[in-house]
Parts: sequence; C-alpha cells; structure tokens
Amino acid sequence: MTKTIVKVGMASCGVAAGARPVFDRLSTLLDGRDDVVLKQVGCVGLCFSEPLVEIEREGVRSLYGKVTPELAEQIVQDHVNQGKVLTEGLIFSTSEAAPENTMVEKQVRVVLRNCGRIDPEKIDEYIAAGGYEALKKVLDSMPPEQVIQEILDSGLRGRGGAGFPTGLKWKFARAAQGSDKYVVCNADEGDPGAFMDRSVLESDPHSVLEGMAICAYAIGATHGIIYCRAEYPLAIKHLNIALKQARERSFLGERILGKDFSFDMYIKEGAGAFVCGEETALIASIEGKRGTPRPRPPFPAQSGVWGKPTNINNVETLANVAWIIQNGAGAFNRHGIGKSRGTKVFALAGKIAKGGLVEVPMGMPLREVIFDVGGGIPGGKAFKAVQMGGPSGGCIPAALLDTPVDYESINATGAIMGSGGMIVMDESTCVVDVAKFFLSFTQRESCGKCPFCRIGTKRMLEILERISKGEGKMEDLDLLEELCAQIKDGSLCGLGQTAPNPVLTTLKYFRAEYEAHILDRKCPAKACTSLIHYTINPATCIGCTKCARVCPVKAISGSVKQPHVIDDETCVRCGQCINVCPVKAITVE
Repeated sequence: MTKTIVKVGMASCGVAAGARPVFDRLSTLLDGRDDVVLKQVGCVGLCFSEPLVEIEREGVRSLYGKVTPELAEQIVQDHVNQGKVLTEGLIFSTSEAAPENTMVEKQVRVVLRNCGRIDPEKIDEYIAAGGYEALKKVLDSMPPEQVIQEILDSGLRGRGGAGFPTGLKWKFARAAQGSDKYVVCNADEGDPGAFMDRSVLESDPHSVLEGMAICAYAIGATHGIIYCRAEYPLAIKHLNIALKQARERSFLGERILGKDFSFDMYIKEGAGAFVCGEETALIASIEGKRGTPRPRPPFPAQSGVWGKPTNINNVETLANVAWIIQNGAGAFNRHGIGKSRGTKVFALAGKIAKGGLVEVPMGMPLREVIFDVGGGIPGGKAFKAVQMGGPSGGCIPAALLDTPVDYESINATGAIMGSGGMIVMDESTCVVDVAKFFLSFTQRESCGKCPFCRIGTKRMLEILERISKGEGKMEDLDLLEELCAQIKDGSLCGLGQTAPNPVLTTLKYFRAEYEAHILDRKCPAKACTSLIHYTINPATCIGCTKCARVCPVKAISGSVKQPHVIDDETCVRCGQCINVCPVKAITVE
C-alpha cells in the first residue's frame, strides 16, 4: 500500500506565519494511522503563502498555502481521506487538471533541490535523495586534481557576491604550502532582505556539509569551520544535528568511509557584524579578535585561519558542489550564459506579489524573474526599480528590466549580483529614502578602520537626510558624487568600496527625483514625511470621527457630522487616518 505523505514547511518563515499550530492539528488528526506519514520539512520557497502544507497521494503532489488549523482539518477529511483536491488554498498541483504556476515551473532547483522535500533533521532522508553519493564518488574514484577540474569545468563562481571562479580558488588553496589547511563556510548572511543561506541551512544542512567535505578532500584540508551568525538559531540547531549524524555515519571524522581521508568541522557563531562577511574580517572573528579587515595579500589561500592556508566559500556555493560532482560539470553549465553558469538563488522581497526563495537559471531576464516567477507588483502599481546586491548593490530601473541575470550584465548597470537579495520597489517608493536606508545600514556596520568609510559615509548620510527634509542644495548632488568616488578609492574592504553604490545608481537613474526634493521641496513618491501634507476635503468628509479617534497625536479635530481639519504642525504623517476613512476624504500632497 502506497502511503500518503503530508509535509509541513517548518523553516523560520513557516513557524513565524503559524505553521506550528497547523502541524500540531495534523499530528492529532493523523495520530495512529499507518497509511499516512506526517513530517516537517524546510523552506518550500513560497514564503508569501505560509503556512504551507503539501499532500503527496498516489503520485500526485498538491501544495496548499495560508493553511490554518481549520483548513488543515478540511484537507485531511477531503484530500487525505478521499483523494479530493481542494480548491481553497491550492497553490500548485502536479495533477493534469491543475492550473499553471509560473513561480514553480520556471525554476531550476539545484541548490534548493531538497528544500521543502526532506526532513532536515533526518540524515536517512538526505541519503535517500542521493545525499553523500558525491562524497563516496570522489573518495572512490576521483583524485583531488580531478575534483578541482570538474568544478572548474562547471563554471561555478562564488555565490557570496564577488563571483570568483570556485575551482580556481580551490586550486590556489591546494597549491599552498602546508599540511594543515582549513575549509570555512561563510554563513554570515547580513544583507537586509536576504535569507537564502538561512533557508538552505535550515532545510538541507547536509548538502553544505557534503560540499565542505568534498572541498576539503580536493584541497587537502583536515579542519572545517561553519561561521554562522547567532541570529539563526534554527539553522544552528539543524547544523548541530547534521554534524552529529554525519559523524555517526562516518561522513565526518577520522578515516571517512574507511578511506585515507580525515576531516571534521565545528560551528563558530558570529555576533552579527555585517563586515564579518568579508573574508579577512571573518577570519579575525574566528580567531577571537575584533572583526576588522586586513590588507591582502596575503590572501586566505596562503595565510588564513591561524595563519594556515584557508579556502572560504559561502553556503550557496558549497550546496552546489555535491550536485555537480554527481551529475557532471556539463549538466550544471548547460544552464546560464557567458561566464555565468548554473543557477542562482534569490530572495524576492519588497513590493512584490509572491515574495520568497526562488532559484532560476543564470541569464533569465529581470523582467521574467520579477513578473513571471515573482508575480509582479501587487495592487496594480507600477514597477519602479529593483535593488540588487543589498546595501552593497544598486537600484536597477524599469528601463533596464530586460537585463539578464548574470554577473557581467548586472555589474554594467552599477549594481552587483551580491549574495542574492532582490528588493523590489513600486511607484510609492522614494529612491532618496532607499539610498538613505542602505547607507544608514553600511554606516552603522562600518568597522571604523578606514577614515573614508567611517567618516565619509556619515557625511553622505547627513546630506541625504537634509535632502529628504527639503533642506538640500543642488551642490549637494555634486558633493555626494565626489564623496562616493573618495570612499570607493580609500576603503580597504568591500563594505566601504561598495557602500556608495545605492547612492550612485539612484543618482544615475533617478536624478530628477533628487532635484524635486531640492528645488520643489516635494517628494514625488509622497514618502518623505517632511515633504508631504495631509488634507481633508470638506466636501467629502462626513464627520464620522474615525480619523480623529485613531490619530496618535490628536492632530485631527472637528464635530460629529461636520468636516474635520488636520493641524499640519502636529501631524506625524503616520497614515492611520487614511486607512480608516470610509469616504477617502484624506489626501496626501
């Protein structure tokens, strides 16, 4: 008898949306049944519709979104018990009668191959999905040089942002002198709006461990370190479970799988400093020092952790490795264009209908990623720009929506690929405000070692704050560009060198919006509170008093059934009055 499998997405996104009560209700309903298997899985990727429940029955997979305990009960009664697929909450189904879902169908899952499919706490499920076969393959039949060549042939580039060829990095580390070498997984994901690495570690930790072990074999390392920020408790929990299981099965430790190869690793929890995503700052933090960058050379491949040769890759890069070894370089590099091969994981966030975690082939146009996979802009509003590369990246405007997603093309726009954060903006987003937000982040996260980064970003932030208040001058725009160039040239690490990017790209593509703030003292997007005013149309207002009752600063006055007025000096532009007005009498000017 084929069992029905019920899967509940229990990654951080699912738990935050209420997956725990749903899982508990299903557990109660299915308790004692031999024909049904209930299990928790990681991030399915469709975070916009959490909590998610998938039913696999008689070879057909059906995914339900925004599941409540009540809907879960209905799913059991109709779908699990009788095989009737519900229409309520249905997102996707492999049934022939199901409608198309471009968010699912346009993806190619390599890194995310097991996410949302297996229980991340059970090594047997990873093994059943082909896990650790790649490690066995390299230990049985591939010399280290052949492994490195396979990674080189695949065209895999570092997915942490810089895009350096992974195989070349491994080649340098293998050639480095010394028998004591380290493999470090950089899981210090700090970009606002980015959650790719967290989701992989929570959902498929063994894929990262296997990738690290293969890397260690290739470069001749015996020590491994996973540098993960402490703000990821579920990821760390799943990593610890995976490490224990891997050691018990001889995938880690002394003489792995009985071969002449020993390798083990431990987790180093970071305190959350964004600058520790930079390799040399990360190494300093591992060694117990303050996380500040140092000049290169020497590069980590020659002198890294404790002065030993060290190879550092991020989570997504390492999660690709086992798949490439098992399926071959050709299977990987058939996806992509030019020098950008394979797939890329993105965290879709911001003003987008279907926010979540997606994996698409390199070279897919931004338009397709945002509108076909991400569902476009909600509320019928117009697309304005997309911020790629987080605080180190830049804004790409609507005119460049057909730009293919590859390293060179994205760099040509002034943005960067980054680790994969993609924050979408609509017409209500103010680019001055966006630049100010990202610059405030990098300014706060600067380690302070370089004066240009420490002081220059502060001066830039002060200028942006003046502009957003209507106190800017046209000369400020020239000064901003001058400071950007100096900070780029005078900063030691990538944080300072890329901190001006959001300002440079918004100035390049949206200069008129900056000028409107300065010359007209207006915010075209009506987002900067110092430059907008709320007014009540007396001809429309019915005097219901709803706006006055919700105003947190008592800025609205008026008698019942009489037109109300807003005191502009007191108003804090919170928008609560607009949300409750039943006749839309309040406007923003």
